[in-house]
Amino acid sequence: MNIPYTVERREDTGLYNAKLGVWLFLASEVMLFGALFSSYILLRVGADAGTWPRHWLDYKLGALNTVILIISSVTNVIAWANLKLGSFSKYRFYQSITMVCAVTFLGIKSYEYYGKFHHYTVTLKDGRIADGHIQLQETTKDKLVLDGYWPASQAVVMDPPSKVEESKIEIETKDIAEKHNYGPSRNNFAGLYFTMTGLHVLHIIGGILVIFAIWGPLSGMHKTDPDRYANRVEVAGLFWSFVDLVWLFIFPTFYLL
Repeated sequence: MNIPYTVERREDTGLYNAKLGVWLFLASEVMLFGALFSSYILLRVGADAGTWPRHWLDYKLGALNTVILIISSVTNVIAWANLKLGSFSKYRFYQSITMVCAVTFLGIKSYEYYGKFHHYTVTLKDGRIADGHIQLQETTKDKLVLDGYWPASQAVVMDPPSKVEESKIEIETKDIAEKHNYGPSRNNFAGLYFTMTGLHVLHIIGGILVIFAIWGPLSGMHKTDPDRYANRVEVAGLFWSFVDLVWLFIFPTFYLL
């Protein structure tokens, strides 16, 4: 059975079916992320002065991940171009770089998440506040050990100074009134950060699985139906470019503003 418009273009749209389908899918993705960015804007604009967190994220790690994704987009396009030119080996080489970049991005993001879930603000019963990363190897049921500092108030925690001298803080468990990590339940900023970057991470994982499948297990189509195979690579590349573009909005929104 011959499926129409898998290679040739439709007369009504000028696109083959897969490309038309991915553009329609990306349109729905624009609405999804557009709603999330709109929520961020509305919540930030509506927040009282001094209550919206700043400097919670390491912009250097965010910038590094931005460069990595830009490189992955470039290698993805180069891979597709080489495939169209008939160089399958160069296609696989450049596409492997794309996948390495994606895995590196996920590794850096996992490191960031780990840091946030192990970063605590501890309020003592006497009103003092401690803020820092928990030292799991030294913490016991009777003692909490942080590598951090003593903020003067909760306002300082919301907007921590750029340079803080951290030291080991040992707190008796019985003296703790409450403690909260920097996870998604911390506040609106943290909730939006984990929701949007987590959703983006899922797109990264999905995209790289598709790219790997075309690059590896499905690569036999390169010999049996090269035009259709090239179209699959192009469609996956369109999705990957969109995922990278979303990050170019996430990075300044959360890391710089």
